[in-house]
Amino acid sequence: MARFSDKTALVTGGGSGIGAAISRALAAEGASVVVTDIKLDAAQGVVDQIVAAGGTAVAFEQNTAKPEQSEAAVEFAKTTYGALHLAVNNAGIGAPAADIGDYDIAAWDRVRSVDLDGVFYGLRYQLPAMVEAGGGAVVNMSSVLGSVGIAQNAAYVASKHALVGLTKVAALEYSKRGVRTNAVGPGFIDTPLVRSSLDADSLAYLESQHATGRLGTDAEVSALVLFLLSDEASFISGSYHLVDGGYSAH
Repeated sequence: MARFSDKTALVTGGGSGIGAAISRALAAEGASVVVTDIKLDAAQGVVDQIVAAGGTAVAFEQNTAKPEQSEAAVEFAKTTYGALHLAVNNAGIGAPAADIGDYDIAAWDRVRSVDLDGVFYGLRYQLPAMVEAGGGAVVNMSSVLGSVGIAQNAAYVASKHALVGLTKVAALEYSKRGVRTNAVGPGFIDTPLVRSSLDADSLAYLESQHATGRLGTDAEVSALVLFLLSDEASFISGSYHLVDGGYSAH
């Protein structure tokens, strides 16, 4: 039996990259998936792939920085599929690199509003819905930069560190009510965007910073996320799990 039969899952930022991989994997294992993204056409493209493969999914337009849209996404999942059991708070953004003394304040606010506030807004409405459904599980997408720093990325690093703390609080409050919450910290993932933004020398250097000597893949992150959402991880809550190829082992 598929691990997520009769379960409804909501994946934010599901229109591309890691979120798309997680959405497809959840559907392949039996979940009915609500794929949300700020770009509705991107979410719909992933839904079309899922449906073509025999899965069940619908798209929903969501800007996670707006709390009312997080509430609407949860209500949409409940209305469409009857309940919400699983959530992956994956949506995130970065900002142009700059030292703190030169950091654009609007960029700080913009990154924090999605990478931290947006996850809080999601949890605010997801957790009560899962208690109502009889239990569930949440994975919040942090980063390897939720445990180590990198220069010129203050907003992203601060938000991803704070997200780990938020995850622990959610677990302390809701685990006894049947909802587990964990965080995942991917290292640098091999995407077309990463490859197109780096020259050959920079890419080789970045790869060398991982003990594995390479970047990660969306599928490797998705595999960890699905394990944490599954009943196989029933005694895991409030923790932060790296999938970073040894990047943070330095």
